[in-house]
Amino acid sequence: MQKIVEKMSINYSPNFNLMKRTSSKVKYLVFHYTGMKSENGALKRLTNTNSGVSCHYLIKNNGEIVNIVPDLYSAWHAGVSSWKKDISLNSNSIGIEISNPGHRHGYKNFNRKQILSIINLSKNLKNKYKIKKENILGHSDIAPLRKKDPGEKFPWKLLHKKKISLWHKISEKKCKKLRKIKLNNNKDFYKLLFKFGYKSSKKSNEKIKIYKSFQRRFRPQLITSIVDKESYAILKSLI
Repeated sequence: MQKIVEKMSINYSPNFNLMKRTSSKVKYLVFHYTGMKSENGALKRLTNTNSGVSCHYLIKNNGEIVNIVPDLYSAWHAGVSSWKKDISLNSNSIGIEISNPGHRHGYKNFNRKQILSIINLSKNLKNKYKIKKENILGHSDIAPLRKKDPGEKFPWKLLHKKKISLWHKISEKKCKKLRKIKLNNNKDFYKLLFKFGYKSSKKSNEKIKIYKSFQRRFRPQLITSIVDKESYAILKSLI
């Protein structure tokens, strides 16, 4: 963990809950991208009293990690959110922001230095707080109706290889074979999707947004409103 210590700096935000929580309360790790054109602008927003937002860590373009809120205080990063039976995930999660302009400002690949910091920091926090790999999530997982981050370019598969997060067991060959073959009955798919942890909804437009969040996470090669057999196979593998 020496790499983390060497690259860590502190720039505390006033935006957090004053009541301290116990380490056992930390259950989730949530990834975000900053979604702003300027990295300095993102840092200022995360530490500005008037913004009403913050996070625990910011990973800069050069891989430097900035500690913005101490782990045992709830940062304001998740907003209206849910996963399985938990709601308002600020109270039991650690939020990591990664500098990236996001979908509105020219979404780009996370660079090598950022990915190294993502891996090192995630491993550290996962081990320290005994966070289960199925509880390491993206903002779009816990708030699929309003968020896309960290997006389809986030290295989820690599994090799985590093034994950090969840990934499916379907081979690339089988994935390609099943891709774009429409699933005749979506009912079972959405039933499993909501069982997996995503927000439940009966509205078709909301269900499509939730499905797209699932694709950004587990099938980033193709994001579409049509539920296909590849997506169903991936979801069953995860369940």
